[in-house]
Amino acid sequence: MSDYSCYNFQTKLLHHKHKTDPTTGAVSVPMHLSSTFHQEDLDSFGKYDYSRSANPTREALEEQIALLEGGCRGFAFSSGMAAISTAFLLLSQGDHVVISEDVYGGTFRMVTQVLTRLGITHTFVDMTDLDAVERVIRPNTKAFYIETPSNPLLKVTDIQAVSELAKEQGALTFVDNTFLTPALQQPLQLGADIVLHSATKFLAGHSDVVAGLAVVRDGELAERLYFLQNSFGAVLGVQDAWLLMRGLKTLYVRLRHSSEAAGKLADYLNHHPLVKKVHYPGLKEHSGYQLQRRQAEGPGAVFSFELESEQLVRPFTSHLQIPVLAVSLGAVESILSYPAKMSHASMPEHERRKRGITNTLFRFSAGLEDPEDLIADFEFALAQSTIQALAK
Repeated sequence: MSDYSCYNFQTKLLHHKHKTDPTTGAVSVPMHLSSTFHQEDLDSFGKYDYSRSANPTREALEEQIALLEGGCRGFAFSSGMAAISTAFLLLSQGDHVVISEDVYGGTFRMVTQVLTRLGITHTFVDMTDLDAVERVIRPNTKAFYIETPSNPLLKVTDIQAVSELAKEQGALTFVDNTFLTPALQQPLQLGADIVLHSATKFLAGHSDVVAGLAVVRDGELAERLYFLQNSFGAVLGVQDAWLLMRGLKTLYVRLRHSSEAAGKLADYLNHHPLVKKVHYPGLKEHSGYQLQRRQAEGPGAVFSFELESEQLVRPFTSHLQIPVLAVSLGAVESILSYPAKMSHASMPEHERRKRGITNTLFRFSAGLEDPEDLIADFEFALAQSTIQALAK
């Protein structure tokens, strides 16, 4: 059997255990739509019995993401939040979580409104400040939850340093790797225990799948997470698993183009008089620039920016032609998001403002368009915004 782990990343996307079907030679993973499987014997069941517990198509995806992240086992869920929520079920009543302060709104909601009801406490902290992280550790801290780069302010956390703190505490480290994917960042190699993805985004890449993935490094932890996946039951459907595997085949080339486009547009906006600040670890003035270069292969295709005035917000979005104004990111089409009313709408306004998520903040995910067209589109929209603001 080939050792696919020796291949470079872009080769692993196409060449892996499931690249051809052993029965037919098909170069696409078969879609096993069966919910149940015939058993030859009452006392000895086969590998598959019921698709919530295991399905050959979903298993192919789970094995592929484990290979890409360098983990021992992968798990596919019905959404990114299903993956995150199931991972949190590893915790018990009385446990404490240390979590990135500007975390995705759905994760914030899960932690503050669901885990608290289960008797699991939390502390939000600026994960870029290791001294601050150390100060909030408690004797019952059992997990450190990292988003890096964070959503939506693109703060960069030192995965290795936080993972070392977690190990000293006997705690787990969870890393949401949605923004960078294993193409650019591999948290398990830096000491993390669980990597989480909203696979809806860059991994699937076409705005046609809702999915979540998790990968673990340790076999014993894998068994615990599998028990929860099977018990909780929020597994990914077969058709979505197949679409996600198809999307993965082009991940490397998509992310390379989108990252280059994001860098060009971020640099343009960084010098625009109507833009107060650009948050992107690909800019040298970003506080996490050097750390990002050390622990990742690139800054990614997502950045956020703040306009100078709230008066510019509506005219700016009304004059943009290319980006989709929508929830989500990581697709072939560029997506402009307004965190205050989209990704972080579930976070109370005072909590958003405390984290710097203002009403002038936008998050942008570059797609596959020509970056020069994107720059021209933004230039026109910003110019028209000025005209409308002055006319009032």
